[in-house]
Formats: sequence, C-alpha cells, structure tokens
Amino acid sequence: MNYLSRTVRTGALGALLTTLLIGGQATAATPTSPTPTSGAVVQPLAYGDICYSDLPTEAYDTLDLIEQGGPFPYPQDGGTFYNREGLLPSRPTGYYHEYTVETPGSDTRGARRIVTGDSYQEDYYTADHYESFDLIDYGC
Repeated sequence: MNYLSRTVRTGALGALLTTLLIGGQATAATPTSPTPTSGAVVQPLAYGDICYSDLPTEAYDTLDLIEQGGPFPYPQDGGTFYNREGLLPSRPTGYYHEYTVETPGSDTRGARRIVTGDSYQEDYYTADHYESFDLIDYGC
C-alpha cells in the first residue's frame, strides 16, 4: 500500500505542513475568513500532528480499509464528519469522513477515529472522540 498517496502534495496546505514538520509557528486562514494579505487576524491551527509510526496498531488496519474502500466494521464508517467542534480547517459539508479505529477490549466503537479530508487527502487521528486531532504525518 502506498500511504504517500494520502499526503498533501502541493499548495498552501503543503507549505503549511512543511512549516509544521520543520518547526516554527504556523497559522492558517479558513475559507470563510479573510486572507492574511487583507490584514485580518489569522486563526492558529487547532490540531497537532502524529507520526504514522506512532499510531496504534489498529489504526493501520483502518487506514488499509480506507485505501481498499472497505468493507468497514461499523455502518457509520465512511459517513460524513461534520467538524462541529471546529478543530479542523473549515470545509464544506461532506468534505470530511470518519472511520472507527478499533479499541481492544471495548464493547462499543470506542473513542478512536480517523477522519479523512477529500481534496487535500489529509488524514487526522483522534484518540479522544473529537476532543483533539492529530494530522497523520506519513513521512516519519
């Protein structure tokens, strides 16, 4: 499987990710906010990052299923993630999709998810049911 296909390849988001990987402070404007050149305040990112190699083992299984297009263990998998928490970059409804990351010993879906973005092909991991997100860095 080629996980690099899920990484951000070009554009402003790619530059932003480079800034995050190299270090330093990064900010991003949302599509509904003015651009930085207009003199408006730019909102800081509301997520961190996580190395692909630091994900729990079950996340690799979920990423494999996403790449294959399923089948998924829960009917909610692949459903729209609405970003109601506002922690991810603002995108149109239907842009983000969520998938369950199995939690060993849990009788329910648990709190762990991977949320994918369509156009920029970014993947986010949350271990705490959308309280926080980490952008998956496939390069480390």
